[in-house]
Amino acid sequence: MSHAHVSYLELLARGAAPEAYDRPVLLARASGAGPEALAELEEAKQLALRVRAELEGRRRREAELSALFATAHDLAGLRDLDAVLRAIVQRARALLGTEVAYLSLNDPAAGDTYMRVTEGSVSARFQQLRLGMGEGLGGLVAQTARPYVTDDYFDDARFQHTRTIDTAVRDEGLVAILGVPLTLGSQVIGVLFAADRRARVFEREQVALLGSFAAHAAVAIDTANLLAETRSALAELERANDIIREHSGVIERASEVHDRLSELVLRGGGVHDVAEAVSEVLGGTVEFIETGTGTGAGAAAAGTERRAGGHAVREGDDWVAAVAAGGEHLGALVLHGQPDLDPVDQRTLERAALVTSLLLLARRSAGEAEQRVRGELLDDLLDAPDRDRRLLRERAARLRTDSAAPHVVLAARVDRAGEPAPGGRPGPGTPVAGRDGAGEDGADRRRLWSAASHLAATRHGLASARDGGTVLLLPLGPGESAADLARRTARHLGGTLREPVTVGASAPVTAPLDHPDRVAGAYAEARRCVDALRLLHRQGQGAAAEDLGFLGLLLADSRDIDGFVERTVGAVVAYDRRRGTDLVRTLDAYFASGMSPARTKDALHVHVNTVAQRLERVGRLLGSDWQSPARALEIQLALRLHALAAAVPAP
Repeated sequence: MSHAHVSYLELLARGAAPEAYDRPVLLARASGAGPEALAELEEAKQLALRVRAELEGRRRREAELSALFATAHDLAGLRDLDAVLRAIVQRARALLGTEVAYLSLNDPAAGDTYMRVTEGSVSARFQQLRLGMGEGLGGLVAQTARPYVTDDYFDDARFQHTRTIDTAVRDEGLVAILGVPLTLGSQVIGVLFAADRRARVFEREQVALLGSFAAHAAVAIDTANLLAETRSALAELERANDIIREHSGVIERASEVHDRLSELVLRGGGVHDVAEAVSEVLGGTVEFIETGTGTGAGAAAAGTERRAGGHAVREGDDWVAAVAAGGEHLGALVLHGQPDLDPVDQRTLERAALVTSLLLLARRSAGEAEQRVRGELLDDLLDAPDRDRRLLRERAARLRTDSAAPHVVLAARVDRAGEPAPGGRPGPGTPVAGRDGAGEDGADRRRLWSAASHLAATRHGLASARDGGTVLLLPLGPGESAADLARRTARHLGGTLREPVTVGASAPVTAPLDHPDRVAGAYAEARRCVDALRLLHRQGQGAAAEDLGFLGLLLADSRDIDGFVERTVGAVVAYDRRRGTDLVRTLDAYFASGMSPARTKDALHVHVNTVAQRLERVGRLLGSDWQSPARALEIQLALRLHALAAAVPAP
């Protein structure tokens, strides 16, 4: 085998581009090869190019067959018509090497054809295009059931050009377009297109390939239509069977719901148990909506009661049965998903509404009794700390209160817009009436006490109305601080009332029932914290003394000096202890020198760069705002307290 043949075999083996096959001839000519050698090389080149073309054709046909096989596989497991059509358009675009491919379907009702799937399209106008029968290339394909191709659409006079079509095609930038019909029998149902944004000639093989994809698309559409018709027929049969079963089971359902509601009442079930039971029996979704929730169903229930005398009434696609007792509208049972009810099912919904009203009255009575008991126990802790502690613990145990856990006393009050801070003057719109419990202010206090009592019951704590607000005694959760509990309580109560609620917390009280004398002091501390928050214009927030810096140190009964020092400069003290550095003394000198690095280095007898490096380290430990006036004041106070503590000898 000659060297020339080896060179061309190497080019074929690595799949080189056609241009690379000229290189051996050029190199031989440059090296002075004779005519016979050049002729042999040229013959070898032509033979190699024919082999390359044959291989390329086979690879292309293999890819086409693979794509057609994959499309047939998709059709065999057809679940989503859009997904199958999208896959067909994507494969057609990839195999024909076009920039855009798309598929349109005929609309017999409108007498036109519309875009269904596009791939590679960037124009919204093009993607929403509709073609009249006979208009444009696609309209002509749909009308004649024959493929059409153009290498330059705008210069092709065979097609009926319209402003709408030409504008959309120009927006997309299309030039060369190939369209083949989607046919079912003799009927054209749509068109499959491949298009480029430059002039090109589509070969006959490419037209045939796109026609194969169109045949697959037509089969997919026909299969989907048959499936849809089958599903529709099955659905109709199922609906007919459902009607038969429903009519035959009406009496049975009525008996079942009566038995279930009776059982619920006897075993102490709740309102939502009733709704769930009726949902199962009626085959819809029953929801209890309390009056005043803002959904509109409670108001609809009140109108229903007046209009229908206690009967269930249809409201839109829902059925509403008022829940009322003694003329008071408590809410409504709303049935969704069953717009048509027979008379027996309507009476079932009405009977469930009656049972719901009885359960609500019983729950209200029990809740009010428990709230009073919880409030009385907390009042005794605050007002009579000399009560028998054994009796206090027994009363707490009946309320499921964990008397051994650390508790926090929280003072809460509603801060309506325009109310003054303590000692301030009323702002515009401040209510004047109601300080004795009447008017808006009194209503807010009652709502706050109700919400706080519910929170206390869920957290196994206590709550009582007191001093124009509410006081709570709540246990601390694992890893929870007094400040965390105050913030969480403020958010909860504020969200429930939809009004800002300010909450102040005491330091934790260990075993409050064993030390009731500490509860009153903790309540005083919590009230001072609330007043401080309002003075700081932080209404609607929750905080403990530890959140308020040195102000919290003054407010707290515990005077937790060590805790204040640790929170404020503890990181610097710990760094000195670990590293043997002198950051605390540097801070003392810095503040004593009027926060002047130059005077600080003289006081410490070090270089000014050393002072700068130490202060930079302090900033990383305490935060970038440590020199702000408020932080600087707290840091100086903490440094003084730390120095005093270090100067006092340990006992």
